[in-house]
Amino acid sequence: MRMTIESTDHVVEILHKGAVVPARVWEGKTERGAPVAVLVTRIAAHLDSDQAEFEQDLKETRPPSPQAIEAFPMRLIL
Repeated sequence: MRMTIESTDHVVEILHKGAVVPARVWEGKTERGAPVAVLVTRIAAHLDSDQAEFEQDLKETRPPSPQAIEAFPMRLIL
């Protein structure tokens, strides 16, 4: 599966193996156009890449749609 996702400014906390982990909500579409919402806990660029550009790109966010917020059951969000 391929998808294109965009970072939102919404961060939630999820409980994973007894630890609280922050996760940013990203949303977008699959290659065939199905809407998706994704919780991203970690992201990194290859060390040979321009880290300054990568870090600047990560600062670009937008508010999530209501559908993205509602996509995850509240039991996953603290």
